Amino acid sequence: MPAGASCTDELTERGHPIGFRTVPKLLRSLGYSLQSPRKTLEGKQHPDRDAQFQTINTKVSAQIAAGQPAISIDTKKKELVGEFKNAGREWHPSGAAPAVNTYDFPSLADGKAIPYGIYDIAKDSGYVSVGIDRDTAQFSVAAIAAWCEQFGRERYPDATSLLITADCGGSNGYRTRLWKTELQRLADSTGLQISVCHFPPGTSKWNKIEHRLFSFISKNWRGRPLTSYQVIINSIAATSTRTGLKVHARLDDNEYPKVDVSDEQLAAVNITRDASHPEWNYTIKPSTD
Repeated sequence: MPAGASCTDELTERGHPIGFRTVPKLLRSLGYSLQSPRKTLEGKQHPDRDAQFQTINTKVSAQIAAGQPAISIDTKKKELVGEFKNAGREWHPSGAAPAVNTYDFPSLADGKAIPYGIYDIAKDSGYVSVGIDRDTAQFSVAAIAAWCEQFGRERYPDATSLLITADCGGSNGYRTRLWKTELQRLADSTGLQISVCHFPPGTSKWNKIEHRLFSFISKNWRGRPLTSYQVIINSIAATSTRTGLKVHARLDDNEYPKVDVSDEQLAAVNITRDASHPEWNYTIKPSTD
């Protein structure tokens, strides 16, 4: 039966005149309440979902115990740059809320921001590379390379390996050829043995970067129009938590055109796959190894 005033009309038409305020009272007495849909359905679970979670947890724990870097990576939601409404509220003098565009048309934007995040699990530290072009594997690995150069070398001077936990899809997806060839370039340039563990399909929310970094960035800039790339960079870099999270951000203004990877280039990747779900768990070593 319809709710609210329409419910009142329905009952009246059926010969039961009733006031519109009475309907909510009756519904509450029957155990009803106003609720909105909740995003809890993840679709069909992969049969090896829990086993892969255990594999990731075991490998991350061992990596950190050995004093080696373990990072969680992902691309945050793309944002339009300009006078656009951002969900949430900020404190302003009464009647002085910032004016924004009525419509969120991309044609009104000054560009788009593509925040690619790297979360250092052991150090509780975030690094975000904000791109302006396309979310490609070249862009994602460039962000990881920048983190290695700016922070990884200093934090882990004796590192011989890097463990990456990532989603199954996107620019760092397990089926993406360019992702693997770019990781080979990174392994060759750093000398690091790079291991990757992908989360099963439909489980991206369990990737640590989602709830240990991205969620706090969203809270920090809520209600604030992202009017320029500098505002975005500053807002990300100002993100912190009481537990000690620190975040660094940079602008990547490079262009990343589409790149095709040949069978020969893919075959040249020095990759070793795990026995358990080799498509999700693999290690890329420097070409000289």
